[in-house]
Amino acid sequence: VTSVEGEADLVARARDNARRNGIDNLEAAQADLFAADASGAAWLDGGFNKLLLDPPRSGAREILPAVARRAPERIVYCSCHPATLARDAGTLVHDYGYRLSRAGVLDMFPHTAHVEAMALFEKP
Repeated sequence: VTSVEGEADLVARARDNARRNGIDNLEAAQADLFAADASGAAWLDGGFNKLLLDPPRSGAREILPAVARRAPERIVYCSCHPATLARDAGTLVHDYGYRLSRAGVLDMFPHTAHVEAMALFEKP
């Protein structure tokens, strides 16, 4: 399992949580996925076949080319902003050959306009 997070404190918390739960196959890395091309990042070298994306409201546009080069079989995309999920879904489907298999919305914040959206993309 490889975890990539922009905040150093959250990377440390992930490592601590894995240690406390006896998870010994976690590689936790800190990276700003929006500052530069991530194609040379060491954490990408190991390869992966499944990916969970949970970007900020601005979406995952900057990291999608590096992700697509690795061609994971499945991508689960969690989004707090359905408009950027829709934009990135178009890129995954039309530019990188993924198929949108499932999608849903969760109202995690009652009495607000905020929703969480999730989508599953698969390689045909």
